[in-house]
Amino acid sequence: MMSITKFSILALAACLLFPVSSVYGHGLGIDTISSVDVAGKEISISVEMPMYFENEQEQITITATDKETDEPAKNVTFLIGLFHSNEMIFRNYFFTENGVLPITVLSQQGYDNFVINGEQDSLLGAYHGIESSPIEIAGPVFDSGGLFTFEIEVRTIDEPTNIIEDSGVYRADLTLVETSSHPQKDAEGNGVEFRMKSYFDKIQNFQYDPIAKKVTFEMPFDWSEGSMSHIPVVHEEVHFPKDFVEFLTPSYSGYANGIELFKASVSIDDYTEEDERIVHFVLLQDHLRFIKNEMKKSDEPLPDNIVFTLTTNDKPSFPLEAFTKSEDFKVNLSWDPIDLEPGVETNFVFTIRDGWTNEPLRNSDYTFVIIQNGQEIHRVSGVAQVGGEFEKYTFAEDQTGPTIIKFENIRNTGQETEFGMVVAPEFGTIAILILVVSLIGIISVTRKRNIFAFN
Repeated sequence: MMSITKFSILALAACLLFPVSSVYGHGLGIDTISSVDVAGKEISISVEMPMYFENEQEQITITATDKETDEPAKNVTFLIGLFHSNEMIFRNYFFTENGVLPITVLSQQGYDNFVINGEQDSLLGAYHGIESSPIEIAGPVFDSGGLFTFEIEVRTIDEPTNIIEDSGVYRADLTLVETSSHPQKDAEGNGVEFRMKSYFDKIQNFQYDPIAKKVTFEMPFDWSEGSMSHIPVVHEEVHFPKDFVEFLTPSYSGYANGIELFKASVSIDDYTEEDERIVHFVLLQDHLRFIKNEMKKSDEPLPDNIVFTLTTNDKPSFPLEAFTKSEDFKVNLSWDPIDLEPGVETNFVFTIRDGWTNEPLRNSDYTFVIIQNGQEIHRVSGVAQVGGEFEKYTFAEDQTGPTIIKFENIRNTGQETEFGMVVAPEFGTIAILILVVSLIGIISVTRKRNIFAFN
């Protein structure tokens, strides 16, 4: 199974861009304006920014490249406007002799406002730096998450005095990941802490309904075609405690503005955080277009947001699946009977597959482990001769609570993956099995097959 850090990088790398002109995302925190015509010269402009501003010093880098020579453009003056939450933070000139403009962002502690430090030229008042004294922004500019819009014009190129009157305005949006807390009440009035991690824009109006067992939250979103055409993915995470049994379920249904989402859009992760379950919303561009087309069937104007809804389901959809961290192997898991109960022998049926071709792998060694409260209660090794196999186990009356089914040392490689369950006898049956879905598995399947299954 893949760590959430790597998955977040992949998802964020795809969703950082929100352009006006021909802008494309090429990696984590990097947006590239692919074609800018400056007085007959074609250049590209990339903007790079970290997804977290956690250190005392971070850096933004803006680079202009001559597309004919693939070399950095010379003597470029940018007019850069920075916007956040529909407000302009600054709009200033910046000059780079070698086409690469590094801007150091200093810690925001101790500043009520921000300042830009650097030398300024006499022609346009453009800030420029040298190795011993770089351009600096100090103050609370990046003290909250969400979308940050860079509006960029090119005002000189080739020669410092070669002023360009109208090169056009190009826009790229980059995201700072925002984590927010949302205290709620359960059905008995007890407090429960939800958290949100947004890889797109700020979360608003978070609510948990304990009667309907439903979470709702909103996020600003521009449904115009010019914006949507350059958004590969929108990624949001809902976090809540693993011991919050009221909202634990084998699977969830997700909705965006009342439209039911694809199965691949809502996934459970119990592996990344020891004490938290994470439910991921991952909306690819095709998903967003489907939602928009469904909304257009009504007579209502398109909204300026996405309202997400997450509701519980009672039964898992077999088979469950999880990838190893390397993606080399995938394990499918089912069980019979579907309701796990103490004293009833259960068949855990599984298949070990190639993570890339999905073919069953013959003669696959494995170790099947069941863990409760950090202690192993069952361990057995075997060989899946045709790729598929089963193991039997009967839970004792006192074997309740959080449980992990783990597959270790798959094909003698040391690789492993796991599924988590919660044995909750207060529900009458042990019916809450929580799939630890590997999100990279969903991305891998999507990448390989380009198939999106409806709920």
